[in-house]
Amino acid sequence: MTVARARIPELQELECYPAAVSASSASADKYPELPATAWAVLGMLSFGEKLTGNDLRKWASNSISYFYWSPSVSQIYSELKKLESLNLVTSQSVPEPRNRNRRVYEITEDGLAAVRAWANYAPVELPILKHGVLLRLWVGHLSEPERLKAMVRAHIDNLIEIRDRARAQARRSSAEPAWAYPTLSLRWSERYFQAELDLANQLLSDIDESSAQLGHVREFNEWGLPVPNNLGSWRDEGPR
Repeated sequence: MTVARARIPELQELECYPAAVSASSASADKYPELPATAWAVLGMLSFGEKLTGNDLRKWASNSISYFYWSPSVSQIYSELKKLESLNLVTSQSVPEPRNRNRRVYEITEDGLAAVRAWANYAPVELPILKHGVLLRLWVGHLSEPERLKAMVRAHIDNLIEIRDRARAQARRSSAEPAWAYPTLSLRWSERYFQAELDLANQLLSDIDESSAQLGHVREFNEWGLPVPNNLGSWRDEGPR
């Protein structure tokens, strides 16, 4: 199923990696169509620091990864190279005592205009949920209830750990006034993982209910698996 995107009126999207976008053309509702890693890189550089690819990777791991994902170093350097070719970032080699030179990157005026336009005018999309635990619960008839509960308890342990890490990063970020919105995102992430934790705890009793519901199946096949009372009922899609 394709999810429709809510679009800003008169939004103009350009082809992926077009010629460099000037500050004037990118300042309204025009911006280049770049992959998410590129916008993350430009966003981090918009805070005004000169950063290496490794710096960007570390920062993403400590912040963006809690609500989006954490790009690899190779992804970041690949995007930096493309962004520099579009004049959206610039770089310079900085001498380091007793070490090889570091290449640091900073955002250009065109890059700032582009990421500002993207932040203000990009289409609003529904987040994509890919929940491995739920996928395994979906085929829970292939397992035993206690094994499913053990899986959910391991999931709960993981959630507690990542919730606590998000909380710690939010507190750390809140010490810097310029990171007010990164802090907001990290606090949201903490609440999100707490909500997921509450849902996971509810699953423990839901598993018992689902196990009892299997008792209403009228027939099991030769492998002992439940046969739906109404074969093919999944074809009834219902409301969309």
